[in-house]
Amino acid sequence: MSVLEIVTKNSAVTTVDLVAVEALEQDLRGTILLPTAEGYDQARRIWNGMIDRRPAVIVRCAGAADVVSAVNFGRDHDLLIAVRGGGHNVAGNAVCDGGLMIDLSGMRDVHAEPGLRRARAGGGATWGDFDAETQLFGLATTGGLISDTGVAGLTLGGGIGWLTRSHGLACDNLISVDIVTAEGQRLKASEEDNTDLFWGLKGGGGNFGIATSFEFQLHPVGPLLFAGMTLHPLESAQEVLIHFRDFMAGSPDELGGMAAFTTTPDGQPVLALIGVYNGDLSDGEAALKPLRDFRQPLLDTFAPTPYRKIQTLFDAGAPPGLRYYWKSSFLESLPEDGFATVIEQARKRPSANSKIFLEFLGGTFSRVPKEAAVFDHRDSPFNLLIVGAWQDKDQDETNRAWARDTWQAMQPFASEGVYVNYLGTEGDEGSNRIPAAYGAEKYEKLLGLKKKHDPTNLFRMNQNIPPDGVN
Repeated sequence: MSVLEIVTKNSAVTTVDLVAVEALEQDLRGTILLPTAEGYDQARRIWNGMIDRRPAVIVRCAGAADVVSAVNFGRDHDLLIAVRGGGHNVAGNAVCDGGLMIDLSGMRDVHAEPGLRRARAGGGATWGDFDAETQLFGLATTGGLISDTGVAGLTLGGGIGWLTRSHGLACDNLISVDIVTAEGQRLKASEEDNTDLFWGLKGGGGNFGIATSFEFQLHPVGPLLFAGMTLHPLESAQEVLIHFRDFMAGSPDELGGMAAFTTTPDGQPVLALIGVYNGDLSDGEAALKPLRDFRQPLLDTFAPTPYRKIQTLFDAGAPPGLRYYWKSSFLESLPEDGFATVIEQARKRPSANSKIFLEFLGGTFSRVPKEAAVFDHRDSPFNLLIVGAWQDKDQDETNRAWARDTWQAMQPFASEGVYVNYLGTEGDEGSNRIPAAYGAEKYEKLLGLKKKHDPTNLFRMNQNIPPDGVN
């Protein structure tokens, strides 16, 4: 009798009769891929080229019923489970070695209801999918900064985007979430149903089940916004950053802003100041004039720009398949010596593909009551993201060391908090950084939710909150 060797959630190896796998496939509208199947290698690949894992079984779900069947199969056989939405998370939790991968990438439907200013997105939808549908009606909600980022992963971890200062995080705009629990139950979480779970889903990651659809509040956005960037040489970066910090401190909520150390196509290291004004075009042009007029930039791309194009601004600079390694922290302040530090680290980048981002927060983001969501750190004015990106495996340690050194150098200006979506693997980050993403009181509440909805830690391939006594 043919059997399949497969890894359990406790890292042991067990066997599953292939008859059981065939029975599961007969119960699906989707398909199953084993390692010998055509399309298996493509299905297991994710955005971060450093992640090269081989699941024993990939279940490609066509709908929520398939997710229920896959979860029941994984639970009944005590399997290690990974859940793929967009597959864009840097830690690579969307795919596992030797276990069961539940793939939602086929569940990409987005349905907008312009009269209600609402939209529903499937668990495998990307922000590119979402924006394409909602912008038909001149509507949007806070989404990611790269168009192939998954709606699910970004939202469950909080969701920073260009509209954060205007409309808060992606999770702040949630109306409801449909979820499949470890027991194979379908639950709706909202302000009226399973309210404690709804609170935990707004930043608590994939710890409590598999989210199969999301309902969002939409807002009038675009379709044209005044947006773009100015580029400056590193020689003037200190002066320019001080001006940008002070400029953003006095800017209206409508203006989303970010500073980025990057490299031009011809190899020149530069500082990019990016602004997106969510409002009237003439108001945006007036609001951004002090930024554009300060010093003579190498390049000024500001112009009326389709919102969908803005949402692809970073796509070319973050292609799938590069080797990525991130470090991040919220920052309490950015004084002059903080700018000097980050500029010096930017000069040391070992790869032209690597970048440092300074996200400017505040606005509506900071006024959402802290108790409204498990996402914390509403008082943080800045977020630091260090993106190591390179091509060759033999350069792994050099690039990771630069990212770690940069993060360490910026710690005098950092808070204890971290944005959970920017965390890497637990073994690298240290398990203490996951509680730091929420604070002690909220983490205790999350532990209670985990015990209630996933007491055996079936869903552990995430930024994990293990229930007591379960490894």
